[in-house]
Amino acid sequence: MNTINITKARANLFKLVSDVNVGFNPITIVNNKGKNAVLISEDEWKSIEETLYLSNTRYVENINNIKNNENWDNAKEYKKDEEW
Repeated sequence: MNTINITKARANLFKLVSDVNVGFNPITIVNNKGKNAVLISEDEWKSIEETLYLSNTRYVENINNIKNNENWDNAKEYKKDEEW
């Protein structure tokens, strides 16, 4: 991942946006007064969002399948102070 300081990023923002859209290579923008940021293309961001959504959907489906298909007759209630 390429890195650029925030002053140079500000001066070259149009080119940076073009670069991340053409090459799909994220750019870290370094800010010495706080946390850094990462510039990625909109297409890359949408791809990340879709991946997260699908991952979470499968996770919830798996939990629901376990919840609906397991025998819970002998299950114990979780107690926060219980030792394992």
